[in-house]
Amino acid sequence: MKIQSRPSAAPLFLGIECGGTRTVALLADADGKLLKRIESGPANLRLLSDAQLLRHFQTLAKTFPTPAALGIGMAGARTEADRNRIRAAAAKAWPRVPCVATNDLETALAAVPRQNEEGRMKKSKRPAAGHSSFFILHSAFPRVLVLSGTGSCCFGKTPAGKTAKVGGWGHILGDQGSGFNIAMTSLQAVISEFDRTGILSPLGQRYLRALQLNEPDEFIAWAQAANKTEIAALAVEFFAAANCGDCMAGVMMPIIVNSVAFPAINCARRLARPNERVEFIFAGSNLLKQPRFAALVAKRLKEFWPHAVVTPLEHESVWGAVELARQVGVQASACPPVHLDSPEQAKAWTPTLSPTEQRNPSSMNLDKLSPAKAIALMLAEDAKIPGALLAERKPIERALRLITQALRRGGKLFYVGAGTSGRLGVLDASECPPTFRTPPDMVQAIIAGGQTAIWSAAEGAEDDAAAGARAVEFRGVTRRDVVVGIAASGRTPFVLGALAAARRRGARTVLVCFNPLVKFAHGAKPDVVIAANVGPEILTGSTRLKAGTATKLVLNLFTTLAMVRLGKVRSNLMVDVNASNEKLRDRAVRIVGELTGADADAARAALGKSGWVVQAALRRLGR
Repeated sequence: MKIQSRPSAAPLFLGIECGGTRTVALLADADGKLLKRIESGPANLRLLSDAQLLRHFQTLAKTFPTPAALGIGMAGARTEADRNRIRAAAAKAWPRVPCVATNDLETALAAVPRQNEEGRMKKSKRPAAGHSSFFILHSAFPRVLVLSGTGSCCFGKTPAGKTAKVGGWGHILGDQGSGFNIAMTSLQAVISEFDRTGILSPLGQRYLRALQLNEPDEFIAWAQAANKTEIAALAVEFFAAANCGDCMAGVMMPIIVNSVAFPAINCARRLARPNERVEFIFAGSNLLKQPRFAALVAKRLKEFWPHAVVTPLEHESVWGAVELARQVGVQASACPPVHLDSPEQAKAWTPTLSPTEQRNPSSMNLDKLSPAKAIALMLAEDAKIPGALLAERKPIERALRLITQALRRGGKLFYVGAGTSGRLGVLDASECPPTFRTPPDMVQAIIAGGQTAIWSAAEGAEDDAAAGARAVEFRGVTRRDVVVGIAASGRTPFVLGALAAARRRGARTVLVCFNPLVKFAHGAKPDVVIAANVGPEILTGSTRLKAGTATKLVLNLFTTLAMVRLGKVRSNLMVDVNASNEKLRDRAVRIVGELTGADADAARAALGKSGWVVQAALRRLGR
């Protein structure tokens, strides 16, 4: 095990940039002097498990002395949950070292010297060899990083911190203006021209030569076997052909230029008005190593954005991670940690635990109980749930009224949760169309981590409040809707972020939780809070147990009783059941028979003539 040295009196800052092809780490002092640089293998966050991420960081930690602060920019880090994963692994590899975690676009943007309103550098003196200047003054206007390499993306930021991202969808969904896109588009044009004329163009001949192929048919096997990077490498040949006056490359060049310039302009439009100055920063091999292409892109940008300032990324982008480390180091030194010197102080700094996180006195010997006694104990605890929910009957009634009113006027019901809470929302929403013949969008579920979180744990996703807000926005929540947040503790950031966004959009909001101690900031309280106290879990903190059972009961109340009030139930029969299989058709026959007195044959005939819609069959039979 490596014993990390204490930070020296002169602070050191470690910047790490992890990409899809390599990782670069730099150690620098406070003056920006490079002390050590290493390269290691690729590290895209989306392709690493938590254990692999920790090992990657631990390997780097053994190579450097302990820094005063750490900056990490990582490919694949898109959400707050992603950044939390990076921070958690970094905290284990570099204990007690302040860390800023972000994506590799943010670090690239931070690596560019700031400019003033006239577009001049804040520092005119170039850095000495082995140094990178730190430009700590904020840019006076928005900046947009325009990246065109193997992949492509645009990432912008205003002086106030607002960000926008355009592109970066990967080579299958997008990556306009990337090396991969340039190569594939031009190769498809070569093949289309060959099909039309039977003659392979000079550009096609160049590609054959570069790939050591003999005839056009061999492009098929090569394209099937080549990976993204290998295909993108053909972009170099495209630019070489264009520079030599190749006709096909020349015709395609304006299209390629637009595919880089227009996403950059769209990114700028999300951050500034057209008459404002915006700095466009060029990065990636296609823009930094192809000057003619870069000049054409710059010209097009200025045609659409007259006050554009175009700056190439002259410094290695990992220097941006060093600068972010320096900034977080300054903040950490300005706010020294609180030392808790006594048990009383420690207790004062410990937040009151939700009942769902407290230990249950009845199950302290759970690991020693016989199966019979353990079963009896769990069922006895579950028997307390109905009483706890009855104590919350009034807020449950208020929530039911909100839901019924929303659905009656054409609104929607949205459940939002993480983990077990999210899965229970998905379950209840998915049962409404077959049980009540509701449109699939009438009752919807949003789960932290998305689709895969339904069957695979995505625990870190619950910590991303911004992701909850975005999910509500992209689902199109409006003032006609009701959003029900489900969080056993009442504190899940994803859920609270979703509820806050729903309030901003005018929707009514409900929180279902099992923490009567939950508190809200001014103006942040949902319209209805259901906070039943079901007590501590038998297995401490395992809210899939009593809290999960209680959640299922509450959601059953919401949708079942709302559908009753919408006329989808007569007596206690589901008269809007979707008779989509034999079992449900037999049920439909029995329902029609019960309500009309018709025998099974007459009921089945009426249903057949009514498209197996129970209410239509009832009307046909005079009921």
